[in-house]
Amino acid sequence: MTISFLILLLLLRIFAWKPVLKMLHEREEKINRALNEANLAREQMKQLTADNERLLLEAKDERDAILNEARKVSQKMYDDAKVKAQEESQRIIAAAKEDILIEKQKAITDIRNTIAEISLEIAEKVIEHELSTKHEHQQYISKRIEALHFN
Repeated sequence: MTISFLILLLLLRIFAWKPVLKMLHEREEKINRALNEANLAREQMKQLTADNERLLLEAKDERDAILNEARKVSQKMYDDAKVKAQEESQRIIAAAKEDILIEKQKAITDIRNTIAEISLEIAEKVIEHELSTKHEHQQYISKRIEALHFN
C-alpha cells in the first residue's frame, strides 16, 4: 500500500502536479497583471481627475477674466458715451445761446430802426404843418404822441 501510494504520488507529481502548479502559477501571474492594471487604471483616473479639476479652475479663471474685461469695456463705452453726450449738450446750449443773442440784437436793431422811422415821420409832419401859434404847436405834438401810443 505504501508502495502503491508512493507510485501514485510519483505519477501524480510527474503528470498532474507540474501541470497544476503551472496552471496555478499562470493564474497567479494573471491575477497580478490584473491587479497591476487596476492600480495603473486607478492612478490614471486620479491623474485625469486632477487634470479635469485643473482645467476646470483654468476655465473659471479665464471666464472671470473675460467677464472682468467685458465689464471694463462696457464701463468705458458708457463713460465715453456720457462724455460725448455732455459735450454735445454743451455745444447745443452754446449754439442756442448764440442764436438767442443774435435774435436779441436783431430785435433791438429792428426796434431802433422803427423808433427812428417814427421819429422822422413825426418830425416831417411837424415841419410840414406850419403852426401859427405856440399853443397850436403844442396841441399838435400832443395829438401825434397820443396817436403813436394807440398804434
